[in-house]
This record gives sequence, structure tokens and C-alpha cells, in this order.
Amino acid sequence: MAKSSGLNTRRALARATAAALTAALVATGTSAAVAADDPGRLASQVPLDAPASGAKSKFSASALPGDAPINPLYGVDNNGDMWGYDLDFEGGLEPRVDVGSDWQFTRFISQADRDADGFSDGIWEVTGDELYSASWGEYGTLIGKGWKIYNNVLSAGNLGGAAPDDMIARDGSGVLWLYLGYNDGKVDPRVKVGAGWNAYTHLAGKGDLTGDGKHDIVAKDSAGVLWLYQGTGNYKAPFAPRTKIGAGWNIYNNLVSVGDVDIDGTTDLIARDKAGALWLYKGTGNAAAPFSPPVKIGTTGWNTYRLLF
Repeated sequence: MAKSSGLNTRRALARATAAALTAALVATGTSAAVAADDPGRLASQVPLDAPASGAKSKFSASALPGDAPINPLYGVDNNGDMWGYDLDFEGGLEPRVDVGSDWQFTRFISQADRDADGFSDGIWEVTGDELYSASWGEYGTLIGKGWKIYNNVLSAGNLGGAAPDDMIARDGSGVLWLYLGYNDGKVDPRVKVGAGWNAYTHLAGKGDLTGDGKHDIVAKDSAGVLWLYQGTGNYKAPFAPRTKIGAGWNIYNNLVSVGDVDIDGTTDLIARDKAGALWLYKGTGNAAAPFSPPVKIGTTGWNTYRLLF
């Protein structure tokens, strides 16, 4: 488990002060190599400032904390350094903060909300053959082995109906599996979702896209078509049949959701184009057209990140 620290959005519902963030910024450096199976290194927390007294004024009367997940965006670069971008509560991102190192061997990372308060408590990460769970500010724990069979692992929110976030994993044969999560980071034995998921180059999701209170995912196929899989809340069959969102999504080389970026109560989607720019697709809550037209929230340079979560 590599070193990590979480941007404390739970304690910082208002924006952190510019001075605090500026002081936390550091230049990207080359970190020393570590063993891929090295467990239990500290996930140390670097808290941001406490919220201002008027923190809730950042939210409208119809969009309050808890309506949709609210999390920072994280990226891991090719040196293995992890960077965090807190939300600016205006539909964009704050300047990046150094939040960890030694992640060069990690294959997948996802934020996880384990107490259903709408904010991530830590991460799941897959390094080599092993799944680890770590809470912000605590040591990582080995959850299980045998994860090398998966070519995509994602915590897409609450898919099974219980409080903690769950996880989906796709194996090399294209079969998708659901792992129900617990508040201690452990997972239940896997449940088969379905086959044929190797048709998709990207999977993303972190919350409700359709306004029915159930968490959904989107999937981009190799032809650049984006599909919506509405959540059912039933862990035995977590997704309804897919519906087409639109074509032309092959202009993007990464898709990620951290929840509600513009703080309007609806989950959003972030897409990175091939030039390295970042785009926000604001959620509408309408299953027939779940996203508004994209808004650029980051200029070129985002291709520096090997992982976004």
C-alpha cells in the first residue's frame, strides 16, 4: 500500500483558503521505487482548513450535501506521485495539492464512501494480485488476493442497496462481477453481473444519474458510443438493460466520476480528451439525456496522469 492522504472535503465543505492550498503545493518529483507487494505503508492525511461559518451557503436550497456524492478528483502521474484537486464549488477545480507518492505499481484506485454520508472515507486499490483498503489517515489493509485476473476495477457507488459503496471488476473474458462493500473496507464474495463487457473501453460512475435514487454507471464502447446502465438497487441484477446516450466519445481517452462537481445535487461526469484537456458533463437527472453539453474545466496537461479517480 503506497502513501496517500485525502483532501478533507468532509471537513471543508467551503473552499479551502488560497493561502492554505498554495502552501501545500509542491513540485512533482521522482519517487524511489518500492516493492509492488509492500503492504501497509501509511495513508497519512493532510487536512485542509475547516469550513467557514457560512459553508452551507455554497449549496442551494434544493441541493444540499448528501444529495449526491461530493469528492475531490485525484490523479497519479507516471512517477507514482498522487495529486488532489478539491472542488471550487463553482463547477471547477482548485489548484492541485501533493497527497502521496510511491503509486507507480498500482493498477486501479477508487474512492469509497463507507458510511453513506456522501463523502469518501478512503480508497480501494489494486496492486499486482492484491486488493487493499485504506481509510484517510490510517494504514492500508490487505483485503484479498487473486485480483490480477481483472482488467478494470471500479467503485461506482452504492450498487447493492446497503449503505457502503460497492465495487465492480471485469475479468479478462469480459465478465463483470459485483463485490458488495462493508464499512471496514472488506467485500463480500463476488456476484456475476453479466458477460460481454469487454466491448467497453471505459466504465465510470459515482452516484445517481437519472433521479430515481439508485446509483448508475456509464460505459464507452470501442466505437465511441456512450451507454447508460441504470442501477436497480438489487445486487443480484444491479443494472437495467443499457440505453444509448450518444456517439462521438472516442475523442476522450479517460472518463471518471467523483460525484457532484458543480454542487447542484446531481452526479456529473468528467472526460479527458486526447489533447489532455478536461471537460465536465453536468448531470441533468434525466435518463433520456443525462448530461448537459460539456464545459472545459482544465486546459492541456491532464495526460500526465496515468490514473484518475
